[in-house]
Amino acid sequence: MENKAQKKSIALATAGFTAVVVLAGLIGYFTLGSQPDIIQGEVEVAEYRVSSKVPGRILELRVKEGDYVHVGDTLAILDAPEVEAKKAQALGAEDAASAMKDMADNGARQQQIQGAYELWQQAKAGLDIAKKTYDRVQRLFGEGVMSAQKRDEAFAAYKAYEAQEKAAKSQYDMAKEGARKEERAAAAAQVSRARGAVQEVNSYIHETVQIAQVEGEVSDIYPNVGELVGTGSPIMSISVMSDMWGTFNVREDQLSGMKVGSEFTAYSPAFKKDIKMKVYYLKDQGSYAVWKATKSNGQYDLKTFEVKARPVGKTDGLRPGMTLVIK
Repeated sequence: MENKAQKKSIALATAGFTAVVVLAGLIGYFTLGSQPDIIQGEVEVAEYRVSSKVPGRILELRVKEGDYVHVGDTLAILDAPEVEAKKAQALGAEDAASAMKDMADNGARQQQIQGAYELWQQAKAGLDIAKKTYDRVQRLFGEGVMSAQKRDEAFAAYKAYEAQEKAAKSQYDMAKEGARKEERAAAAAQVSRARGAVQEVNSYIHETVQIAQVEGEVSDIYPNVGELVGTGSPIMSISVMSDMWGTFNVREDQLSGMKVGSEFTAYSPAFKKDIKMKVYYLKDQGSYAVWKATKSNGQYDLKTFEVKARPVGKTDGLRPGMTLVIK
């Protein structure tokens, strides 16, 4: 009898334990299993990185992290003495090129023109005398008084003075007209080249004063005052607070018809309220992204998509990094 009672107690205990396990399983299935999937994302913001085209030393930082800046505000000032030296060289080259152009445009100096004119007049006078001498010798030769040798010598002297007068006249015309058209064009091109070099250096000098190109909040400042920064090295980052969006990683079986242009509601724990958002970007994350096999035998896999959506309305106080939840 005792044996039967003991077996009966064991059977009852086993049945009770089994009932508890089954009941717990049913409760878990209907409670946990019925809970909706939660997709968590976060707020992101467009960033603009401030950097310089020229290397230099940070001379002054006009803003600090957390400041809100507007377009045209001075952010930082760099010290670049090498650029100033290059500017002095470029200005010197421009002055030299301008002087050469002026000389080509203005031609020879007045004294040079006057000297060439005097030489021409001297050659003309010699030509007149040589012509008269030749005419006289020619008459005498015709009268039989002068020999042919003397006549030929007078003619040769006349032709020599004639050539000398033409050469002197050419030198005078050249001095009066100045440089050739091609020489003036070459001088003007040298001036343009020198001015271009000056403009280039001035653009580098402008880079030593960093001006805000967009409106936003200074999120990070990388160097300290006195530190060197290289060409293109970021000096600070500015968050464009007017350009915010939420980013979510959504498995494809949870997309539920979500597509570009569709709207959904995301919950913000920071504000304890829902925010209406509109999808503007949807793209799969590739084979390297997290995936899930829907069946143990791996018949097919589910890929994860990156979904980006912007708030439909304005939400004051929304900041990068805040959590967004889709149920």
